[in-house]
Amino acid sequence: MFHVQHLLGIGHLERALRLARYLEEAGMDVTIVSGGMPHPHTDSQKGKVIQLSPARAADAGFSQLLDITGKPISDEWRARRSAALLKAFEDIAPDALMIEMFPFGRRQFSFELLPLLQAARARRPAPLVLSSVRDVLVQSARPDRAKESVARAQEYFDHILVHGNAGFLRLDESFPLAAALGDKIIYTGYVAAAAGAPANPAGSDEVIISSGGGAVGEALLTTALNARAFSRIAGNLLWRVLVGANAPEGQLQALRMSAPEGVMVEQARPDFPQMLLNCVCSISQGGYNTVMDILQAKAAAQTPAVIVPFATEREQEQTVRASALARAGLAIVLPQARLSPASLAAAVDEAIANNSRPYQMPDVNGGVTTARIVRQKLNG
Repeated sequence: MFHVQHLLGIGHLERALRLARYLEEAGMDVTIVSGGMPHPHTDSQKGKVIQLSPARAADAGFSQLLDITGKPISDEWRARRSAALLKAFEDIAPDALMIEMFPFGRRQFSFELLPLLQAARARRPAPLVLSSVRDVLVQSARPDRAKESVARAQEYFDHILVHGNAGFLRLDESFPLAAALGDKIIYTGYVAAAAGAPANPAGSDEVIISSGGGAVGEALLTTALNARAFSRIAGNLLWRVLVGANAPEGQLQALRMSAPEGVMVEQARPDFPQMLLNCVCSISQGGYNTVMDILQAKAAAQTPAVIVPFATEREQEQTVRASALARAGLAIVLPQARLSPASLAAAVDEAIANNSRPYQMPDVNGGVTTARIVRQKLNG
């Protein structure tokens, strides 16, 4: 049983779906219990998906949780959802319970996750309980929150599966109390989708600009429209802007109307990973799943990459990850605060011109490793 809650974009859900496919390929039956807004990507999950009453964030600051109608969630809503989650646990009776992000994130869902974890501890035989977290955690301004996360991890979880590479980016860089968890922490490597050969020539001789799900990428996409004219190396190529499915209503049409000659704007495409294998340079934000696609394109086709990490006072996840990529020679990083058409074009030129420099590739076989770890622990 794999509990996942996406609030703004779909990155958390995408990673959970990838992990579920690897677990199933290793012979395990997986049920995903999703608490975010319904998304068609769950249709690709061969196993079972249970959709809880959906919740989403009101804005990029995660200031409030809203239900599917756009109203703030209520205590009655919380009680109904907690009951539904406990029923799912009883019906599935899992050998392993995996919870994405908690207790290091999703604190707003303690109302349902703590009762779930208590039910898991009380069941006999008790299931293996795992926390599934990405490579970078969001630090709270309150030290007591980090201590609370450690205490909950020690009380309820058998292991913390960190989907990253310790030699590339340690959890300590974003969560200073990681050492207190000792051998509970297991690095799995990064979880990338299964690599494939280019299925078509889409993206050839182009600069590809994307913003993941698109919920917070407007500044990057708008700037990219006017950056082509400033590029010395790629100014004569087609620049293709891909608008994510979660982009604000009307953004696709507005960008199309503003696009100058030599710039194409279209909806994000399912063959995006293949396009990266063909393109001259990719420009993106630094979300986990997008970075996985970039790393695979780098390994297979030496594709140059520019990353403009999304950042707010609270959200530094993409900045931390992008810094690791820059240290390893895998991407040129342009801070969001310095983003302009001229600076973006200069970053593209630098990425292309310096593409032959050496780089350090992290382990991206985390899906297979995660499945092996879970099976070993279950058989242990």
